[in-house]
Amino acid sequence: MTRWPLPDPMRKALALAHQAADAGEVPIGAVIVRNGEVIATGHNAPRTDHDPTAHAEIKAIRGAAKALGQERLEGCELWVTLEPCAMCAGAIAHARIGKLYYATSDPKGGAVEHGSKVFEQEQCLHKPEVYSGMGEAEAAGMLREFFRAKR
Repeated sequence: MTRWPLPDPMRKALALAHQAADAGEVPIGAVIVRNGEVIATGHNAPRTDHDPTAHAEIKAIRGAAKALGQERLEGCELWVTLEPCAMCAGAIAHARIGKLYYATSDPKGGAVEHGSKVFEQEQCLHKPEVYSGMGEAEAAGMLREFFRAKR
């Protein structure tokens, strides 16, 4: 089996997930890329920020919108280590992000291929291209270890 190198944005997202874990947060990292350039990053920080919406994806989306000076992130790619939840999937659709890459699935809280499947809903007016599985082993392992240590 041929192993392809992990794309730089996913490597960066995994590094951000490690930063979140080091801060005691659930290890999730996100990177937004436009025209091959990283324009924003984020990692989970709901506990640190005392903000239930401080998910990695939301932090990255807010940073990208600010960097571009607009709320529409057309032409952007979001790279994240875990399947987005319903809140984050909704934000991805509202921001008009063109491509979503996520490392590992989340059968309990994900809303892309699990749960509410936000992008498949009739009310969802924008559906990004979705790719999964790149960096899956590392992302899933990080999450397992984090929750194992908490129990």
